[in-house]
Amino acid sequence: MARLNKREMFRYLDENKDVMIDVSDKIWDYAETAFEEFRSADLLKGVMLDYGFNVESGTGGIDTAFCAEFGSGAPVIGILAEYDALSGMSQAAGSTERRETAAGGNGHGCGHNLFAGASVGAAIAVKKRMENGGLQGTLKLFGCPGEEGGSGKAFMARAGVFDGLDAAFAWHPMSVNAVLDMSMLANYQILYKFKGVASHAAAAPDKGRSALDASELMNVGVNFLREHVIQEARIHYAITNSGGFSPNVVQPYAEVLYLIRAPRTSQVEEIYQRVNKVARGAAMMTETELEIQFVKACANVVPNKTLSKVLYDNLKELDMPVYTQEELAFAEEMAKTSPGSSSSDIGRYLNAHPDDMKRCVNALKDKPMCDIALPFYFEDPDRMLSGSSDVGDVSWIAPTGQVVTACYALGTPEHSWQLVSQAGSSIGHKGMILAAKVMAGGIADVMESQEIIKRAKAELTERLDGETYRSAIPPGVTPVAISKL
Repeated sequence: MARLNKREMFRYLDENKDVMIDVSDKIWDYAETAFEEFRSADLLKGVMLDYGFNVESGTGGIDTAFCAEFGSGAPVIGILAEYDALSGMSQAAGSTERRETAAGGNGHGCGHNLFAGASVGAAIAVKKRMENGGLQGTLKLFGCPGEEGGSGKAFMARAGVFDGLDAAFAWHPMSVNAVLDMSMLANYQILYKFKGVASHAAAAPDKGRSALDASELMNVGVNFLREHVIQEARIHYAITNSGGFSPNVVQPYAEVLYLIRAPRTSQVEEIYQRVNKVARGAAMMTETELEIQFVKACANVVPNKTLSKVLYDNLKELDMPVYTQEELAFAEEMAKTSPGSSSSDIGRYLNAHPDDMKRCVNALKDKPMCDIALPFYFEDPDRMLSGSSDVGDVSWIAPTGQVVTACYALGTPEHSWQLVSQAGSSIGHKGMILAAKVMAGGIADVMESQEIIKRAKAELTERLDGETYRSAIPPGVTPVAISKL
């Protein structure tokens, strides 16, 4: 059987692009939220079985997680796939206007439908080359549910799912083409439940104890706390239960969901303990009861420049997607609806390099889509992205490389209806196919070179500086679907 070179592997991906598009579009349509992605997981498992992978269901004890495996022996390479949606983000695909398809429904406002499609594409392409190109080793595609508000990978990491990996690869839809050589914030998510005493708010207010008062006092206290935490920290909250709709009743129940972020898990833990004190103080002030429910946690991302360079070398050698006039017109209309800008999108990656940033901004001037690869700087210090990802837990266990590709118009904010619309469009598909090629090429390079793996592992060891992975999720805490909080 003839050996398959890298260029032929990329051509194989082009020939199988309809598989990726079908996966992506179906998952976009399913729009299932954290730990309820049953149809999405079944679809992906079916595709992997069709392509000759062995598939394990319920990986890490999570119903909607799985692992599809091919090959044997070293190296052991993991590909991460996400497929959960965001609640309340229903939006028609390919529409330049806000238009729900289901009132209050879900939508892929972070493009995880595309994430799944490209990860599947990379896996089947690498398998094809393993069969026809002499690559040796074990390839694992991990179906990772609940990234949005659930940190599925963190629960899987706690269960030891990623132990034994020599390297892991992931990607994410974005508005630019670049290597995601950045750290991200660790976080905890906690639900604070206050229980009070109901009473007539006019006739007998003294007999009541308001849980809503407690939650509001807690939020006020935490807002004052913001001044006294580290600059890089973020504290978000949502009142998920305000105690009902009767203002003439002293509300006996109230719940508020908090998300606490900081660059390191130890910093999140410190802020978490201070937030707990504020919550207990609010309960004392209102003579209510307090229950603290730890929901999930994820670690900060540990970048790996060795793997980033491997991905970048593949990205810069690949042809960028070519867009039709209809696609460009659609992207231009989408850009008009968005509050962001191309320069701010590019600045995430190049703000430390003003000359290159100016060059790239000029190259994309008056263009709605990024059709260039942003440069990568091997010697640069780590940069921080203010978001979070449960890829962080994997990156503490094995060297992890990530790439982003342009799947939506420049200036489009994440977690928006504009992104949902574009994640179900042909411009999203084109970015997805590019991502599949970059990951497949990078994985092939790593499987062919023990030296790359050796350097990547040495870099991870140096970065951890004696620390080892420890899950921040307390024993006994299990994944919870958003709808069941």
